[in-house]
Formats: sequence, C-alpha cells, structure tokens
Amino acid sequence: MESPPEGCRRNVGICLINSSNEVFCASKLDIPSAWQMPQGGIDDGEDPRAAAIRELREETAVKSVEVLAEVPYWLTYDFPPPLREKQNKQWGRDYKGQAQKWFLLKLIGKDEEINLVGDGTEKPEFGEWSWMTPEQVVERVVVYKKHVYEEVLKVFAPHLQLNSAEPPPTPPPIKFCGT
Repeated sequence: MESPPEGCRRNVGICLINSSNEVFCASKLDIPSAWQMPQGGIDDGEDPRAAAIRELREETAVKSVEVLAEVPYWLTYDFPPPLREKQNKQWGRDYKGQAQKWFLLKLIGKDEEINLVGDGTEKPEFGEWSWMTPEQVVERVVVYKKHVYEEVLKVFAPHLQLNSAEPPPTPPPIKFCGT
C-alpha cells in the first residue's frame, strides 16, 4: 500500500450499509448540521482495515459487519483554517488535513446494535443517525469533505447497485495536503 501524502493525518473512513444498500450517516454532536460517515485516526503501527473496524465500534458500537470493499488509494481533504487550528491543538501536531483509506462495510446485524454512545472507550461524537441514499449523504456532508464522499461513493457504486454506466475510476494522483 502506498504511503499517505505528507502533512496529512492518517485516517480511515467507513461507509456502512444495510441490507437495502442505504448508507449510515450521523450528525456531529458539536455541529448538529454537519452529517458524516464514521471516521477516525489510524494508530501507530495499526493496519487501516483494523482501524476501520475499531473506529466503527468506538463510534457506533457496531461489531456485526462484513468488509465488502476498499478504496485502493488515499483520499485527502484539507481542514478549513479555524478547524485546522482547533484539531491541531487537540492532537498536538500540525496537520494540513487528513488522508483517508475508505472501507465499505455491510451491517449483518440489526439496527438495534447501533448505539451512538459507542463502545464506551471514547467520548461520543454523534447526536443522531439515519440510513440515507448515497445522494442524501453527499448533500449533507460539510463542503470541505464533499469531493471525498463523491469519490468514495463512486468507487463503491458497483456494491451499492447504483446506476452507473461509467467505467471503474482511475486512482487520482497522490496529492499533498494543502496543495
């Protein structure tokens, strides 16, 4: 696996779907109008797939999943300046943005397994959640992550049974955060 771009925090994103191929999306506790799919940092020495399973469990308590697919390249976004300052203060680092490895996971359990308190190991991040169409997810995500979500859902489209006559996407060139 290629390395993520310099200056970016290593991160995973999780596109969790149900048996109807709807996508899990949740509102941030601190910004209720900001909806997103689960995501989180990759610990030192941690495999991205293991990080995705861990982050999903920490944020939603969901354990009953099947890994269906992975975006084969890193996707990046830059933090808006006020968020960059806040996040870097929290992490004690100077990241321009995040480089994400995305995974498509299917919930093989029931909706009742979803608990936004998570598994209790981390502070809750989400206030409410919903199953959405891919289009609804893209409509609700914050602007600076929109291009990442569009690419993720394009790559996973064959698994989501979306109408797409386009050929599989070509991986974009690796970009450095902030460029």
